[in-house]
Amino acid sequence: MSQDLAHIRNFAIIAHIDHGKSTLADRMIQICGGLTDREMKEQVLDSMDLERERGITIKAQTVRLDYKAKSGETYQLNLMDTPGHVDFTYEVSRSLSACEGSLLLVDATQGVEAQTLANAYLAIGADHELVPVINKIDLGAAEPERVKEQIAEVVGLDTSGAVEISAKTGQGVEDVLEALIECLPAPTGDAAARLKALLVDSWYDSYLGVMILVRIKDGVLKKGMKIRMMASGTAYQVEQVGYFTPKPVQLSELGPGEIGFITAAIKTVADTKIGDTITDDKNPAAEALPGFKPSVPVVFCGLFPVDTGQFEDLRDSLAKLRLNDASFHYEAESSAALGLGFRCGFLGLLHLEIIQQRLEREFDLDLITTAPSVVYRIHTSKGAMMELHNPVDMPDPTQIVRIEEPWISTTIIVPDEYLGAVLTLCTDRRGEQTELTYVGARAMVRYRLPLNEVVFDFYDRLKSVSRGYASFDYELAGYQEGNLVRVSILVNSEPVDALSFVVHDSHSVSRGRAICEKLKGLVPKQLFKIAIQAAIGGKVIARTTVSAMRKDVTAKCYGGDVSRKRKLLDKQKKGKKKMRQFGNVEIPQSAFLAALKSDE
Repeated sequence: MSQDLAHIRNFAIIAHIDHGKSTLADRMIQICGGLTDREMKEQVLDSMDLERERGITIKAQTVRLDYKAKSGETYQLNLMDTPGHVDFTYEVSRSLSACEGSLLLVDATQGVEAQTLANAYLAIGADHELVPVINKIDLGAAEPERVKEQIAEVVGLDTSGAVEISAKTGQGVEDVLEALIECLPAPTGDAAARLKALLVDSWYDSYLGVMILVRIKDGVLKKGMKIRMMASGTAYQVEQVGYFTPKPVQLSELGPGEIGFITAAIKTVADTKIGDTITDDKNPAAEALPGFKPSVPVVFCGLFPVDTGQFEDLRDSLAKLRLNDASFHYEAESSAALGLGFRCGFLGLLHLEIIQQRLEREFDLDLITTAPSVVYRIHTSKGAMMELHNPVDMPDPTQIVRIEEPWISTTIIVPDEYLGAVLTLCTDRRGEQTELTYVGARAMVRYRLPLNEVVFDFYDRLKSVSRGYASFDYELAGYQEGNLVRVSILVNSEPVDALSFVVHDSHSVSRGRAICEKLKGLVPKQLFKIAIQAAIGGKVIARTTVSAMRKDVTAKCYGGDVSRKRKLLDKQKKGKKKMRQFGNVEIPQSAFLAALKSDE
């Protein structure tokens, strides 16, 4: 029998990175008896190795807990643990749409930070009730009163009912559970209506196929019933229905307001579109639920297998990852030097790094990642227009009439004291200011910027010059002609395809020099000197040299005339010169990614 709606609470925990979301989730699971003490480990919901290693949440997770309130009644609590890092905002917005309320968790030592603000606005935009929770009050540097004032001032929340806790020691966590029941609204829904369920998330399980996380809005979802996905129009038979405690527990049905999982022998990823509405195949709902805005990739780069025989494995792995991560896009491409691979779109450089590591670990692939870039339009002297996805394919400069690059219009909201630094950053990146207004104590700036400049490390720089307080949003604003050149990187006179990039002429020397300097520290020393050069066409614009490893050939000379030592050293010099002509330099994989993340 489905639960009485008044006794259900669906909520998410939102916060900045490292403010203690996953630790609070641990304490709640322990208090409600979701796991025994023996099964408990720290950050139990961060199931991915990468999450545990980096101490960050990447995938939003869900848990159902039964809590016996002080009033003696038992409540069903559905908790969504969300990521805090800016690259994963998409995961957060999805989780929020499945809940009615949120816990806004703030570190009592740090106060309100950028993502606290961004996520609080996401929650307010999703019509959530918010309960402020001040964490880490057991620390000496904690200032709960100051932080409450900050929340009231910056986010505009009433903090008179804020709960002070220490998620680490468990102090005050029971009060949070009571506050949830008091302050957050119960879900609404009609069990007798036609089935409407929101597809919140989906992931691949090697035994059960595709598992789908659903939030039932109306109707009842039963085991054995035939369901239809409204966006893709495909129908399936439900095999299992259940929820997580965080261990999977099977049920016969899920009713309105409940969050749980279903499996239906779905084989391919493409059929489970995140944000889709699931309905009864025989008696479908009249209209679908409003889904999610699709995520917009910001950074594009090529992923190629080191061993060309792994191309098929890479394709399958990307398809499985795409299932777990709807914010990542890919399409096949080929390169003369690197063979067949994929052009992938990501939300940011951290996202790129995480996807690359997941491919290497979970699917055991060796990959080469090319420099992040955007799509250019090249008009040739023959009157043709070609799209350039990869800098390596750029035609000879003599055949090019003009190159157009994509521009974006961006909106940046930043506290007044960081405005100067943000304006300087945008101007350095060839930005054109279109508007400057004030929203309270915060400035709102609109800029037109070339996407090429944003892709490289604009987001990271913006966060650092504004101490993380700036929020940034953009949309594409068409193409515009620019004075662009391709810079090739040569190691020991051999071009390294994966490192070539297209850049505005005014920035070519500084960007070329930055990558050469970066590579100097990454390319392992050989027995001969290695020249690392950046060149535009045949003209070298920057150069560094990796000095040779030196073997002591004069060790066996004791005393005697200096000419004996000279003779041996000259002989060594000739050998090194010969080696330099024939020696080839292997660039380690780690050097590629590190060089691509070069700081300006």
